[in-house]
Amino acid sequence: MSPAQPLIPQGFEILYEHGACLVLLKPGGVLTQAPPGIDSLETRVKQFLKHRENKPGKVYLGVPHRLDRPVSGAIVVARNSRATRRLSEQFESRTVEKTYWAVVEGNVHPAQGTWVDHVRKIPNVAMAEVVDAGHPDGKKATLHYKVLADLPGRSWLEIQLETGRMHQIRLQTAVRGFPILGDAQYGSQVPFGPPTDDERARWIALHACKLRFRHPMTQEIVSQEAPLPECWQELGLAAM
Repeated sequence: MSPAQPLIPQGFEILYEHGACLVLLKPGGVLTQAPPGIDSLETRVKQFLKHRENKPGKVYLGVPHRLDRPVSGAIVVARNSRATRRLSEQFESRTVEKTYWAVVEGNVHPAQGTWVDHVRKIPNVAMAEVVDAGHPDGKKATLHYKVLADLPGRSWLEIQLETGRMHQIRLQTAVRGFPILGDAQYGSQVPFGPPTDDERARWIALHACKLRFRHPMTQEIVSQEAPLPECWQELGLAAM
């Protein structure tokens, strides 16, 4: 009898697993969470764990943060409520280091800087907008960027979030005339990612490349990098 082959996750990758903590590589075009019956990363992971561990009942999975549907990259989840709560506290206190790569239309100058805006979610619409500092619904949004490469008509940025507002990177780049490739919702004219007729499954050139936090149970520092998806190779960045 041949030995059992290890199960391979379908539709995501496990970058790190230790105890109650997992770091996953989320593909673009997939919701982080969704109501029952709708495909999502959470559903895929639960199904995988249930099958791998032959669990007869429900599988618990805590999701202390999210990535937008068209965004790829590293995301951390937890296997029990205590670990979820401790991770959530780290995100709320802004002690988690989140680094993103984005390719935007236009050439960004200066080569590094900080963008500060006040943003709000547009009522009844899945979008955000920049508002005046005194707006009652406005929340301060701060990010730090560095240009990694100037390309013809576009820039490759490394971005560190200081805050975590709705569509923050997408909005703050777009309002300055630098929409993220593929992000038609915020004005991009350039397609990106695997071709699809389903607008909901489309990707944008925004990738959560690094995640650094304390393990919720051991308190050890966990630092994980998410490899670039294949579609980034078409931009000539994968080998840089």
